[in-house]
Amino acid sequence: MKATGIVRRIDDLGRIVIPKEIRRTLRIREGDALEIFTDSQGDVIFKKYSPVGELSAFAAEYADVLNRVAGLPVIVCDRDHVVAAAGVPRKEYLERRTTPELDEYVQSRRTFVDESGGERLFPVEGIDRVAEIVCPILASSDVTGSVIVLKPEEGETLPPQELATKMAQVAAAFLGRHMEE
Repeated sequence: MKATGIVRRIDDLGRIVIPKEIRRTLRIREGDALEIFTDSQGDVIFKKYSPVGELSAFAAEYADVLNRVAGLPVIVCDRDHVVAAAGVPRKEYLERRTTPELDEYVQSRRTFVDESGGERLFPVEGIDRVAEIVCPILASSDVTGSVIVLKPEEGETLPPQELATKMAQVAAAFLGRHMEE
């Protein structure tokens, strides 16, 4: 564990304030769910809860199917990290942070489709690969993540953009519905 040097007191209702600097660094937003863990030494650990992360094995299988059937390079993200990848080097993508630009776009609840010459969206920090299609995952009307089809590298081909968009939308809707159950 990393010490921050910040000390907070618990109020009379049992609440504690997480400092703004820590919330900003860890991308903890108002309304985010936190899991609470304790260990045998008496430490209390807060961890952001990710409903998409809970389904990472299932999301990985879905991404693999999209990749095998349609040749789509796909990543599935929660609000902060990549949780599944297919058609790209998994070790390079898994657990990487998503970009603030991706989060901003996903919050709009619209499907992003890269039109030639249009806006370019880099979804993953530290990786110079552009998104072709981004579909937000909605569960109980909350944005919980996204399904992203990456632009093909040279020599790769994708199915027609309309078909790839529909496939990504189906994946996002299916994962969102699965989280609601």
